[in-house]
Amino acid sequence: MITLPGIDPKMIANNLTPFQPTHPGEMLREELECRGITQSRLANEIGVKVSLLNELINGKRDFTIEYAMMIEAALGIDSDFWINQQADYNKWKIRKDSSFMKRIAGIRRVAAAL
Repeated sequence: MITLPGIDPKMIANNLTPFQPTHPGEMLREELECRGITQSRLANEIGVKVSLLNELINGKRDFTIEYAMMIEAALGIDSDFWINQQADYNKWKIRKDSSFMKRIAGIRRVAAAL
């Protein structure tokens, strides 16, 4: 963390916490609503159970490459969009895990000594 005398460390750009990324399921929900497509219809189109699609939409399941490609085929939205959104969300989520971040800090200390 960068510190400067007389300046709150939270106000330095390099120390700012990035925004919380949106789970791709939330974006898929909005896309379906805008297009007037039901979850049942999309699930049928891509050949998955409605319950599985609902778990994707509600953030209870990650977008895999397979799901992203099926949604791309059905809606025409590039699979990279869904995969990148999921990766950003997963990275944000793991950075909130303090025990994992302590582990990462330990690895960095060891690596710095190499």
